Amino acid sequence: MTDLAGLETELRGAVRGEVGFDVTSRALFTMDASNYRRVPVGVVALRDADDVAAVLEVCRTRGVPVVARGGGTSIAGQATGTGVVLDFTRHLNRLVDLDPATRTAVVQPGLVLDRLQEAAAPHGLRFGPDPSTHGRCTLGGMIGNNSCGSHSVAWGTTADNVRGLDVITARGRRLRLGQDWAGAPEGLRELVTGDLARLRTGFPELPRRISGYALDALLPEKDADVARSFCGSEGTLGILTEATVRLVESPPARALAVLGYADESAAAEAAAGLLALAPLTVEGMAADLVPSPAGLPRGGAWLFVETGGGTAAEARARAETVVRAADVLDARLVTDPAAQRALWRIREDASGTATRMPDGREAWPGWEDCAVPPARLGAYLRDFRSLLSAHGLHGTPYGHFGDGCIHVRIDFDLLSEAGVARFRRFSEELAGLVVAHGGSLSGEHGDGQARAELLPRMYGQEMVALFERAKRVWDPDDLLNPGMLVRPAPLDTNLRFAVLPREPLPVVFGYPADGGDFSAAVRRCVGVAKCRTAGPSGASGASVMCPSFRATGEEEHSTRGRARLLHEMLAGELVTDGWRSTEVRDALDLCLSCKGCRSDCPVGVDMATYKAEFLHHHYAGRRRPATHYSMGWLPRWLAWTSRTRTAGLANARASVRPLAALAKRLGGIAPERRIPRLATEPFSRWERRRERGRLRAWRADARAGRRIDLPRRMAFLWPDTFTEHLSPSVGRAAVRVLEAAGVGVMALPTRPGRLLRSADGELRGIGVFPWRTRRARACCGLTYLSTGQLDRAREVLRRTLDLLEPLLLLPSDVEADAEVEADAEVEAVQGLEPEPDREPDREPDLGVDPDSQPGSAPKSDPDPDPESSPDPEPESSPEPEPEPEPEPEPDPESSPDPDPEADGDFPYPLPIVVLEPSCAAALRVDLPELLPDDPRAARLAARVLTFAEALERLAPDWTPPHLDRPVTGQTHCHQHAVLGDAPDRRLRAAAALTGDLAGGCCGLAGDFGFAKGHFEVSRACAEEQLLPAVREADPDTVVLADGFSCRTQLEQLAGVRGRHLAEVLAEGLEREAK
Repeated sequence: MTDLAGLETELRGAVRGEVGFDVTSRALFTMDASNYRRVPVGVVALRDADDVAAVLEVCRTRGVPVVARGGGTSIAGQATGTGVVLDFTRHLNRLVDLDPATRTAVVQPGLVLDRLQEAAAPHGLRFGPDPSTHGRCTLGGMIGNNSCGSHSVAWGTTADNVRGLDVITARGRRLRLGQDWAGAPEGLRELVTGDLARLRTGFPELPRRISGYALDALLPEKDADVARSFCGSEGTLGILTEATVRLVESPPARALAVLGYADESAAAEAAAGLLALAPLTVEGMAADLVPSPAGLPRGGAWLFVETGGGTAAEARARAETVVRAADVLDARLVTDPAAQRALWRIREDASGTATRMPDGREAWPGWEDCAVPPARLGAYLRDFRSLLSAHGLHGTPYGHFGDGCIHVRIDFDLLSEAGVARFRRFSEELAGLVVAHGGSLSGEHGDGQARAELLPRMYGQEMVALFERAKRVWDPDDLLNPGMLVRPAPLDTNLRFAVLPREPLPVVFGYPADGGDFSAAVRRCVGVAKCRTAGPSGASGASVMCPSFRATGEEEHSTRGRARLLHEMLAGELVTDGWRSTEVRDALDLCLSCKGCRSDCPVGVDMATYKAEFLHHHYAGRRRPATHYSMGWLPRWLAWTSRTRTAGLANARASVRPLAALAKRLGGIAPERRIPRLATEPFSRWERRRERGRLRAWRADARAGRRIDLPRRMAFLWPDTFTEHLSPSVGRAAVRVLEAAGVGVMALPTRPGRLLRSADGELRGIGVFPWRTRRARACCGLTYLSTGQLDRAREVLRRTLDLLEPLLLLPSDVEADAEVEADAEVEAVQGLEPEPDREPDREPDLGVDPDSQPGSAPKSDPDPDPESSPDPEPESSPEPEPEPEPEPEPDPESSPDPDPEADGDFPYPLPIVVLEPSCAAALRVDLPELLPDDPRAARLAARVLTFAEALERLAPDWTPPHLDRPVTGQTHCHQHAVLGDAPDRRLRAAAALTGDLAGGCCGLAGDFGFAKGHFEVSRACAEEQLLPAVREADPDTVVLADGFSCRTQLEQLAGVRGRHLAEVLAEGLEREAK
């Protein structure tokens, strides 16, 4: 048995890079993007080639295998291993040189492909191969797999674009590989010259033959190219330290022809005929992979055919030629670059979206990229469909149709013994089908463990024996990535699902898309690593995921890294403490709960929800971090300051540096942060004054016999904590704009009740019971959700549903009721509380000692919730002012009926407008997932509208003020991930607000950026996109930020005032009024 402690110590003394033998480091590298899992003994983040040589020496002496790893996006398992994993992405990731004159670049193996493309683009150049993982795959990984990508019909495979390789062999020899046997290890030439006939006839001729070793590249008629032969060897022959690659000219203009066909077989048969037109791409995919085919032409499958030219007209003309030559059901020609990017994202995300069948069943790789001659592709796909049907399996093909390479995820059952046995039988039969069509088991992703066992079916035993001899020439000690390509492990062993629990764990969230199974939710992460995309969104489109990875560059702080740790937590072999795991807790600590992964991850991983679930279990029965009380209980503290009217005092104390420092220290708040100022008049207090004035006016009109004109459209305004106590100006602006658009705005009730109707079914109001019920405020529970206080969140949300239940009932749910209970107060207008003019503001009793330390127990009030607590009744208090005489109610027989339905067509139940995007997202998705058995939760979620959605739906004919100003800022991450920003973009365009908002995350993220220890990461997130966009903007540019956190981050880091869209439109209305 290996002495792991001794190995770790020796490696630390031998290398300059980081050595990780801890649980977290090992857990992060147990899997790649395949079905396989192997636990390494340790990980080394190399700094230079000397580190590579040192690790090889130490491991060879101790007999420990070495596995080279790039971005970890391998789909066949070749980036996993039980030895020492070499991580090239942390340090060996530079572009060493780029020479436009010779059209070459020198790269280190950890360089991400997009970084090379960005450096080459100003020179009109690019690297030809471009896998769909281009934002996170590395050049070293591409060389190890001989990767290809969409443009291989024009520019070939990675091997076609390699000019020279620097490698170190397992025994420490440093070689420079090239043509004419350059760098060939001793014995390789003899192996080739001794079996020339077999090498000349034993390899199928097709553009995508990746399986096995490329020994035919060593033939004399192919220039004995050792570098080309090394490509696709999957880290089994030597360790790459540097590469010289060819760059190609990139056409300055592109056009995209999307061709619609009846099915994928018809598209495949057409693909080969288009190659004569010299397209840049001929990509295919079936309709099953596109949830919403909007923007695509009619058809059950499509070809994406890209053309290029020196000008846009030339590129378009070539695309038109393609359309004319293609026998299609329908076609669409796209020249707008943004529209092209949107369509390409559909294709690039297919490797993730294909992991779910249309009915929600899981699908897996395993036969991800077989390739056949392009002319045989249509026939192969028909036979492939028949084979799937014979085994009772389903899969949706997509991929590089022009090269005959097909990707597919299949709904294998890899959780049961019977399912795994069927997986093996299918794999063996499919290998035979591929060979029968003259194809290759791998057309891009390599053999790894998934296909290496079946290589004898493709090449025969004699050729496989030749592969084994080549392996011994390069690596006689079998040190490098053993079990791959030669002497492989069986394809049905080391499956990553075998270690997971078979029964669902008891959890709080409903996980409706995963059958309530947290393990199934974690299994969503298949490792495609889109969360490791770094840098501005660029060609990948606006995105948020994953801000903590973009800030740190660490796998641990990516969505995939956290999912891997959760997987190991569930497995219980490496991470052994379950929900109490400190490794998982630490990895989740820098998760901003931005929910970017919910929308940007192709498989819909929702790490914010997983984090909340974990924190709930992790801290069950234990003291929590101080921020969970100071920030998690924010609605309590702010409600208390409002009730006691001490906001001004709190602001004064926060401005005294020693007092502010003490408060931050006690609350776990970062010392670099400033405590935001509280509003001295909460929004609801202003709203009540406004409502009282409106009721007085209506009563006066009724007494005078004048008609009461109510808006034809009405909506409730949600009193979120941030608008209520920290930025009431946003609420006032929203009311101003909505009412200008003809939408009546009402405050949500603060006491529970029921709908009251007359005998003929007309809505008369809401009956409330003020003397027997407690005053309450609706709350989305966001702060409790984000800190994992899920029991508290459910309690708050249930009380919110109790409060709002009458507003959520559909007309069919309400029985006619002509009688009003004797002790009920009937509101004259639905949703309004006609409070006396001079009634003092009342806020709910917290039931908590405001002077107690965070974490101390609340007072023994039977119901201490600030959103549903009784009005305080001190033992000794002055006599209350006598209430004024109530004004007489108008006689319904002699005055206009104030019932809204008498003069309007607005539907019931009414929509609820939420101004804070995080609160709207919590109500729309977290609420129904946290209370899946309460039908009221889904009803409330369905009524939630954002500000822009409300204007678009309730006032579609309204014309906003013409502002004619540029904008910058950032779309709120929860809006991007959950709510969508299309209505906002349309509203900005209608108001002549020009320009696009940045992607990414502001980095404050509610409590995250305020928590001690998070400030630097929070600032780095803001510096990634938001702050540069603001600094580069013209002075008259409007900085938009709908979220309170975003505005706070802008103010504290850039000294810039961000504004909600409602505020900008309200200012425009005021200018127009003048």
